Amino acid sequence: MGREKKVWYVTGASKGLGLYLVKQLLAEGYNVAATSRNKEDLENELGTGCASFLPLVVDIRDENSVKQSVEAAVEHFGTIDTVVNNAGYGLIGSLEELSDEESRANFEVNVFGMLNVIRNTMPYLRKQGSGHIINISSTHGFSGGIPGFGVFCATKFAVVGLSESLSAEVRDFGVNVTVALPGHFRTNFLSAGSLGVPENQIPEYAEVRASQKAHQERINGNQPGDPEKAVAALIAISTMESPPLTLFLGKDAYDAADKRMLSIQNEMDRCEELAMATEFAQ
Repeated sequence: MGREKKVWYVTGASKGLGLYLVKQLLAEGYNVAATSRNKEDLENELGTGCASFLPLVVDIRDENSVKQSVEAAVEHFGTIDTVVNNAGYGLIGSLEELSDEESRANFEVNVFGMLNVIRNTMPYLRKQGSGHIINISSTHGFSGGIPGFGVFCATKFAVVGLSESLSAEVRDFGVNVTVALPGHFRTNFLSAGSLGVPENQIPEYAEVRASQKAHQERINGNQPGDPEKAVAALIAISTMESPPLTLFLGKDAYDAADKRMLSIQNEMDRCEELAMATEFAQ
């Protein structure tokens, strides 16, 4: 279909929302460059490649690996139109029990890997004067009050913040930015391969262990969100003339956001007199 269908570059494409997205894009005739750390997983799910599909083995923590993949996508398709930063993984553990190495590893993938992709795709988008970057955060990038999710929330709050700044930086180049905050969708995100836990767990953190057990056993496989509908929404916003900067996905994400905004407003109202009395006297 040539330039009738735009070129997508999607990270974390061998599982989760990324896999659903790539399958739906290809079914609708889009051109897709899809990345994963594992070549076998990628090819088992999506095939070895064709004119409209380019599978790429990428370690998004390695900027040179990302750079080479972006160059390969541009060489294959001639351009990139839509970038989806989907690669990431969950981490459950209290801030005390998660080691520095475990915490930094989550940031390396969820935040710095995303920055590697943005840094290496923006020159093409900026030069062509168009494009759309979709960064996948989480409902936990807006509502963080869940035991055991501190580091993961910190990575996803960071994604929201950098996306908002990126939008302000690149809008004059004709590039749109959307940060998606999905709730619980029925993918393998809560499975062992996508959800990290601390090596050294502290028994005293009963609420953290209960949260961990609930996510791994009760919530996993019973998430209310349909991933097919989630990725259809992502494709739909990519066709908008003015796509949203912030996109909450799922009723649970909307409910959590409403609850958090109400809580913030209540706290602002309660402390307004105290907080406003901090300026120099006129």
